[in-house]
Amino acid sequence: MNGIKWRFLLNLIPNWRRLFSLFLLLTCLLFSNGQSASAGIDDDRYDGNIFVVYAGNGSLVPPKLNLAKALAEHKPTLLAFYLDDSSDCKKYAIFVSTIQEYYGRVAEIIPVNVDSILDGKTYNSTEPGYYYSGVVPQVVVFNQSGEVVLNQKGQVPFEKIDDKFRQVFDLLPRTESVPLKRRAFNELNSELTR
Repeated sequence: MNGIKWRFLLNLIPNWRRLFSLFLLLTCLLFSNGQSASAGIDDDRYDGNIFVVYAGNGSLVPPKLNLAKALAEHKPTLLAFYLDDSSDCKKYAIFVSTIQEYYGRVAEIIPVNVDSILDGKTYNSTEPGYYYSGVVPQVVVFNQSGEVVLNQKGQVPFEKIDDKFRQVFDLLPRTESVPLKRRAFNELNSELTR
């Protein structure tokens, strides 16, 4: 008789699991406000790291070197000040990624989330906070000697940054060199499969 009771109770357990799961689902639906999560490049909501979400480039964050080390190694450097919840920065993330695409092997590209810069703290010239002017996006380019060759607020065009890096690396001006062309995805893919 005891064996029959236990078998009966064991048969009820899967039903209780289903009922409990259904209860949890209904509770979640009841307390949710019906809004779906949506990421948008045109809003000032946090959607995740902008370089991962909007530029498809997770290699920018965290940067390989900090500013002090890049300057000590005499590497040309670009600081890109940003906020993850700024529509202007979301739109600009692809430009920073493109700069890394062209100059990432010879220059340090350092994105700096301005939320990490403390108000009221005094910074020295080897810290990003020293150069931050209170606006995002902001771009600061250093040459090999650590001198600032470009410090501009807003969405700085790629060509302006490219011109500064061409001067830093003593390259031909864009008007005299062969235009750089990004390969189509299929071309790249076919090279990898051969």
